[in-house]
This record gives sequence, structure tokens and C-alpha cells, in this order.
Amino acid sequence: MSLKDKLLAQRIYLLLGALFITSLVVSNLIFQKFFYWYPVDIEIFGSKLFEISVGILPYPITFLITDLISEIYGKKRANDVVVVGIFASLFSLLIIYTGSQVPATSWSYVDNEMFNMVFGNSAIAVFASMLTYLFAQFVDIQIYHFWKRLTKGKHLWLRNNFSTWFSQFVDTFTIVFLLCSFGIIDWANFKGLLVSGFLFKVIVAALDTPFLYLGVYLFRKRFKLKVNEEIDLI
Repeated sequence: MSLKDKLLAQRIYLLLGALFITSLVVSNLIFQKFFYWYPVDIEIFGSKLFEISVGILPYPITFLITDLISEIYGKKRANDVVVVGIFASLFSLLIIYTGSQVPATSWSYVDNEMFNMVFGNSAIAVFASMLTYLFAQFVDIQIYHFWKRLTKGKHLWLRNNFSTWFSQFVDTFTIVFLLCSFGIIDWANFKGLLVSGFLFKVIVAALDTPFLYLGVYLFRKRFKLKVNEEIDLI
């Protein structure tokens, strides 16, 4: 691969990393709003399907990106993005804490009470999310590469969905469990949120498979990669 192509691959990698970090940090900041989507009239454990946090909307994007990075750039580069995401979450937590400590002016559109009401639980949420995110993402990458080795780079749909489904269950269970333990969510909603959250993520994982195929196809065409070949960055 020429130096020009390697520099382009490096820039794309940085762009994917930026999208990953943005999706992760935003999901931690907006989690307190819950929305509903009722494709079918079903109630599970006292909760209608689906009643879920808006924080779940950008979160599956992180798994799509790590799968794409794993496929094109390799396991180490995917793990590097995960580690950077942890740092970004910690840094956002520090900024939120600092913002909550300084006093609002009398004419501030957002006063202290409103700020703390919106972001007051963010510290706990980010901490809980980091624990689950760290574990789930590394699980996703490990399983993805297990299936990649087993299939010798073939059957992309299989490793994309199998790795994401398992890691998303781990993620959903752990985050809902921790939020209930911290008293942010009532335990009565635990089972309903667990099932709704996991099923929603399964649907999203299935829907994002064509986008993964498209991304892999474009990479292989542009950089003339063979099946199972990865880009070695500078």
C-alpha cells in the first residue's frame, strides 16, 4: 500500500474514532429521557414494548464502528478506540462536575437547579456506563475476532450479529442493573427495560448489517484488500 493510501486510511480511522466517541459520550448525557415505540401492542413485565431511553439510540453505532474497525484495521486498533472512549467519558464527567460546582448568574437561562436536574445523575450514569461499556465492547471485539478466525474472514453477517447480540445483552443487563442499584430507575421496571432494551438493540444490529457490508466493500475496493486482509496503519 502506498504512503498516500496509508495516510487516507489513517484519516478515515480517526473519523471513525470521532464518530465512536461522540456516540458514546452523547448516549451518556441524554439517557434520562425515555421514549416509546409501539410497533406491536405487547406488554412485557409491566412495560410496553418498546419503552426505552433515548441514550440507546446512538449507542449501537459504537458497536457497528468497532466491528468495522475490527474488520478493516484489526483487533488492536479496535481496542485502542475503546480505551480512548473511556478517557473521553471520564473527561466529560469532569466537565459536568465542574459545571455543576460553579454558581449560575441570576439571569442565566439554565439555573443551578435545572442544570443539576438534567445532569445531576450523569456522574452515576457515566460511571455505570463506563463499566458496562468497557466490558461489553471488549467482549464484542473478542467474539468478533473469534468468529473471524473460525470462518477465515467469510460470513461477515454471522460475526457481526453474533458478537453484537451477546455483547449487547451483557451491556443492557449490566447498565439496567446498576441504574436500578443506584436508585435512578425503580426495580419494578428492571425486567421490562432489560427485555425492551435488548430486543431493540438486536433489531438495530440486524438492520445495521447491510451498512457494515457496504463499509467493508468500499474499504476493500478503495484499498484493494483481499478477504481477511487488514490495513496496517503507520
